[in-house]
Amino acid sequence: MCTYQTERIALEGSGKGGDGWFALTDAVVSFDHPVHCPTDHALLIDFLNLSQGAGARVAVELDAGSARALAESILASLDSVPADLLAGEGTA
Repeated sequence: MCTYQTERIALEGSGKGGDGWFALTDAVVSFDHPVHCPTDHALLIDFLNLSQGAGARVAVELDAGSARALAESILASLDSVPADLLAGEGTA
């Protein structure tokens, strides 16, 4: 079953595509049928720079368990950083 639940966020970062590195401006996250991941449903993440067109995109498809483990790892990593290193960091 498709949920059609999609989240879009603005962000700041960099991604590497076929033409090299480019600035990221947005991410789109959903849980749906993947194109390539060998599961019925997957967490789909598209990192984009909308102003640069379709070539400025990095796509990721993760099974649910891997997606949760990645989310927990990201939070654990950020939680371990001294507060003074995060001071002034933007949240696009």
